[in-house]
Amino acid sequence: MTYDAIIVGAGPTGSSAARKLASDGFKVLMVEQFKMPKRRIDTCILIKKTENLIKTYFKEDIPESVACLPRNGKGMILTNDDGQELKYEQPTLNAWRNSFDLWLAEKAVEAGAEFRDETAAVSYEERTGDIIVKLRGKTEYAEKAKLVIACDGITGTIRKKVIGKHSDHVFVYETFNKGTIDLDPDYFYSYLQPDLAEHSAWFNVKDDYLIFGVAGKNMGKIDHYYSEFINYMKLKHNALIEETERQERWTMPAIVPGCPIDYGKGRVLIAGEAAGFLNPISEGLSSAIESGYMAADAIAKVGNFDVQSLHTTYKNNVAELKNYMERQWSLIGSKSKKFAYMK
Repeated sequence: MTYDAIIVGAGPTGSSAARKLASDGFKVLMVEQFKMPKRRIDTCILIKKTENLIKTYFKEDIPESVACLPRNGKGMILTNDDGQELKYEQPTLNAWRNSFDLWLAEKAVEAGAEFRDETAAVSYEERTGDIIVKLRGKTEYAEKAKLVIACDGITGTIRKKVIGKHSDHVFVYETFNKGTIDLDPDYFYSYLQPDLAEHSAWFNVKDDYLIFGVAGKNMGKIDHYYSEFINYMKLKHNALIEETERQERWTMPAIVPGCPIDYGKGRVLIAGEAAGFLNPISEGLSSAIESGYMAADAIAKVGNFDVQSLHTTYKNNVAELKNYMERQWSLIGSKSKKFAYMK
């Protein structure tokens, strides 16, 4: 069997791409190296832009089954490098990421996409007219497609083989805790003070959990900054941690001036964080969903699978998304000395 496209990664990027192509009548295979629902559940605050994209691309509202309490947020409170609080009011939806990802994948399957979890894409070989992707599930085997969309994140195997280099990473550490704190649970809190995190620190509430996180480029310093952040929250907001029930670590792209994007090469398009799409304060969901859809839309538009036209169309599709990302990082650069290089 030859698929029109193999989608690598079943996060919001991959599911958005898979649903778009399947809805348009293409033969699609989406693979995910982890078992669904994924173990990672992270903060997952859906801004209004993300909700609108879901309505536009998935033709329905986000279900109550993915939401957690407090369901409806009021926005974000940003504490800049100097300790000044800046409040940004906007409606948000508080959700569990693993449930959200599973729902999106199910929507892609309902549209006609074939889906295999616990299946890793380990390599590929591009040929004239098609591409062979080696997959590893319970056994190792290969599938053939006309094109691939790599949505496998900043450390993804396919992405690495396409780009041929390692991108700079930001390392993330997050904990889920039982306890109390003197903060309004309806807001997401982000902290940019350099003594609390190299990149940023944050706090929010999901159901009965207090969630604390820190991010930085030096993995060896993450635990130190996390300890500093917790001590700050104890002194500043009377945080009391009774029990830490869960810890998570992952990586995201380190954004540099100009917000360069890796669009892909040959018969492989790259989308989402794997391509470098990430908005400030780690808001990657809207750009993930939009870039995945736009990669699939480029395939649908080109139709004849002409590689040069495909890449040109994809770049044109995401031009405004990249501009939006640049404006957002420029804004955060104007508010923070730490990110002043992004102005």
